[in-house]
Amino acid sequence: MKFITSGALVSLLAGTPALAQTAQNLPSTATQPNEESQIVVTGTRDRSRTQFDTLAPVDVLSGDDVRSSVSGDLSDTLAQLLPSFNVQRLPAADGQAFVRPATLRGLSADQTLVLVNGKRYHRSALLGTRGAQAPDLAGIPSLAIKRIEVLRDGASAQYGSDAIAGVVNIILDDTAGMEAYGQFSQYYRGDGNEYKTGARGGIALGTRGAIVVTGEYDKSEATSRTRQRPDAIAFQAANPTLAVPNPVQRWGQPDEERIRGAVDAHYALADAATVYLFGTAQQGEGVTDFNWRNPAGTGSVYNPSSAFPGFSFRSIYPVGFTPRFGTTFSDYQANGGLRGDLSDRFRYDLSAAVGRSRIAYTLNESLNASLGSASPTSFYLGQLEQREFNLNADFVYRLPVGTAQPVNIAFGAERRRETYQVSAGDPASYAVGAGAATGLAPNSNGFPGFSPSLAGTFDQTSYAGYLDLEWQPIEMVTLGAAGRYEDFSEFGDTFNYKLSARFEPIKGIAARGTYSTGFRAPTPGQLNTSQTTQGLDTRTLQIFNQGRLSPGDPLAIALGAKPLTPETSKTATAGLTFQSRIGLTGSVDIYQIDVDNRFGQSQTFAVPATFANPQRFTAVSYFTNDFDTRTRGIDAVLSYAHRAGPGRASLSLAYNYNQTKVRSGATAAIPNDTQRRIFEERLPKHNGTASLGYDIGAVSLLARARYYGGWTDVTGNATGELFQKFGSIALFDVSASYRFDEHFNLRVGAENVANTYPAEATNQAVRGLIYSRNAPYDTDGGQYYVRVGMNF
Repeated sequence: MKFITSGALVSLLAGTPALAQTAQNLPSTATQPNEESQIVVTGTRDRSRTQFDTLAPVDVLSGDDVRSSVSGDLSDTLAQLLPSFNVQRLPAADGQAFVRPATLRGLSADQTLVLVNGKRYHRSALLGTRGAQAPDLAGIPSLAIKRIEVLRDGASAQYGSDAIAGVVNIILDDTAGMEAYGQFSQYYRGDGNEYKTGARGGIALGTRGAIVVTGEYDKSEATSRTRQRPDAIAFQAANPTLAVPNPVQRWGQPDEERIRGAVDAHYALADAATVYLFGTAQQGEGVTDFNWRNPAGTGSVYNPSSAFPGFSFRSIYPVGFTPRFGTTFSDYQANGGLRGDLSDRFRYDLSAAVGRSRIAYTLNESLNASLGSASPTSFYLGQLEQREFNLNADFVYRLPVGTAQPVNIAFGAERRRETYQVSAGDPASYAVGAGAATGLAPNSNGFPGFSPSLAGTFDQTSYAGYLDLEWQPIEMVTLGAAGRYEDFSEFGDTFNYKLSARFEPIKGIAARGTYSTGFRAPTPGQLNTSQTTQGLDTRTLQIFNQGRLSPGDPLAIALGAKPLTPETSKTATAGLTFQSRIGLTGSVDIYQIDVDNRFGQSQTFAVPATFANPQRFTAVSYFTNDFDTRTRGIDAVLSYAHRAGPGRASLSLAYNYNQTKVRSGATAAIPNDTQRRIFEERLPKHNGTASLGYDIGAVSLLARARYYGGWTDVTGNATGELFQKFGSIALFDVSASYRFDEHFNLRVGAENVANTYPAEATNQAVRGLIYSRNAPYDTDGGQYYVRVGMNF
């Protein structure tokens, strides 16, 4: 693993420059470090920028770095390699058990822009924590990745919405040749078996281009870190003739299966015209557990009802039931275009992109109690779909002005259309049956299906234009400025800018800094969708609906909802970076990110009887822009690679300190101290990674340490909120690989080799859960793996 910071957003207007030879191939007396010749393509539209001389910090992860992780989910990989990147496991958390929120610098999951080959990657259809709608990184096959560049700086002025925390740019492998692998892993506890295999094949199209196709299959079995629930133990004791499962429910990773693919192709029609096509796709399914329903304590299911005389759900579920929440999902993204150099000063890139995320939900081993004996035990809950269509025109002109370098003038335009669709589920999944009048719960038990009143199709269109300038007036100084104007059909326009500077008074030592404004536009799903729970008041016998409304709903407006506006940000970054001729590089950057009108969910309001309320809502909430935060932090990176004895050693150290404070906010979004603490303390403030590698002949050894600082968890309770503080934890990974010849290799290793577990989540023990479901690291213990690979 190697961390090298610098940064500039270089678009892929004329293709990805070839990488210079790797550090391990440099002779021991190399006259210049690899970092000096490593071209990055994330940050500015000047193709000459390297990692050292860019204007903002960038982490570069090679394909080998990405594939050093056991997990098939790219979010997990980034969280292991980048201290400023966090991801939560979230078992039994509805759709978030499969599309897990990942955060950069502690900000929201959808405040980081994801690119593939420099082009915007589509969002997932899932609205996750606090309504965040972010891309699903698990849909990108790791074998298809050439490298990943992570810009740790605001970039809305260059790329548009979402680039508040930074940019993750995934570069696909476009080289000819063939590569394949097979991998098996298992946790020390003997569960969580994961089977992965993949192949990548690339064919050169003469000297004019290439086409590369990648396919991957990934199947991971469930884990369980669970104790039997106390109420299940009591129920078994009271009913010795029944066989109660032990445990009655499982807390852990879900059963999941995915097929992923990618293609990357380009062909030069002429010297000034290269046609290109690239894209990714995935399809899969998964299942996770919900909470067990105890026959002795779940009156809303098991109480006798005059609507169904002589019938009891004990005849179907005598030992209770644990609903199994299932999902089937598919994603695809396709990008195509024409690019080329019309002269040595002017180049262009015209492109179109289409992306789609589709998620359907099912619920098995459940019921709709209000339907009595007519209730099915399996339900189709409905479907969510996100569609995006982008058109881009990008141009770069290098204007000679008689200075050290010409002025790099980039300009362009974009049209983007987003569509969000909700499709209804089975009628039984949202029905309010006759038994509701006697207190039996309506809807599919565990997750109500999407009703026709929630279904619909919603869209938004935006137009943007940008100008991006870079100039090196003298050799030691580089200046940058960018501006972007964007107009959205749903809420109006916005303008953002960025100023950058770099000063290198001594060769190999430089100071850099940026100041930028940014924004994140609310999506059609956030603007228009509602989530409703149906029920019936047993005193008045009136059906009621309770849930989260669209901000444009008349009732929500009457209760104070206002149209959503973009989140806006101001980001300042300053740092020092250096490189040496002996392979030692490093950087230190400090940053401050102020986010205003931050997106959140309001408190729950009781609906006054005097309000117009045709749907008979008794209580509602809604999405709102209602609070401001300030995030401050430090990123420090050190990397060293050099000959050591008969082999070559590499060392990397990376540390991130990140603190978020709520600066202001109306009570609708921050109703009490609980919400503030969750926002400020839910993730570790201190994170670090360290790796040590040694290559000698056909053998490669790697040891890695991951450090997570303390954080705070919260659990809801009938008498209030319960908090639990968790201390710091360090996890260690090791691996060894052997190259049999130039074609075959074997790697064995273990993640969390010491089988370290965090403290137990005492406030959640009543549910059988041992370790917190909100932990920012894997809580399943040690995991070993073996991987066999070949290449030609």
